[in-house]
Amino acid sequence: MSVMNPTQDTMDPRLGGVARPTARFMLGHPARWLALGFGAGLSPKAPGTVGTLWGWVSFIVLSRWLDATAWGLVISVSLLLGVWACARTAQHMAVADPGAIVWDEIVAFWIVLWVLWPAGWWTQLVAFVLFRYFDAAKPGPVRWADQLYKLRPGQAIGWRQGWGIIFDDLVAVLCTLLFIAVWVHVWRS
Repeated sequence: MSVMNPTQDTMDPRLGGVARPTARFMLGHPARWLALGFGAGLSPKAPGTVGTLWGWVSFIVLSRWLDATAWGLVISVSLLLGVWACARTAQHMAVADPGAIVWDEIVAFWIVLWVLWPAGWWTQLVAFVLFRYFDAAKPGPVRWADQLYKLRPGQAIGWRQGWGIIFDDLVAVLCTLLFIAVWVHVWRS
């Protein structure tokens, strides 16, 4: 798959795709804008953590206007749009799961906060640290989920990879919430 509208400074000839997206690349297509987390994915260091922080802040701000039902709708639509945006951006970058794609972290952390809401600041911080651990270190089930949708030789980047980019983060959400639930149960016992 060729890269659409690449800029010269973002190309890595060894990879055949976009080595590091720029603001110009991001603004070239609506899918990129969304997948790169409105710019959070352009962070030169720890874009996944920056995306998760963006998700945390945006959840707090938007919760002034959104109740639990509205959040459920926003999250559902965001997951569907996310599969499209992540797949299309991965195709444009010619990389199956680019680190700059952070929409998966944003929506996944919205889910964590939605389930825990209303949670105090310390609970949110613990959830943030746990989610980042599960998402970055990929222990056990998260590693399984991450490997499940990897490209096979000769396979083109498509919707399967778009779903795969999001799926491992959903498993990280489940691990985070399970860990918190067990911790609360043990603490109260």
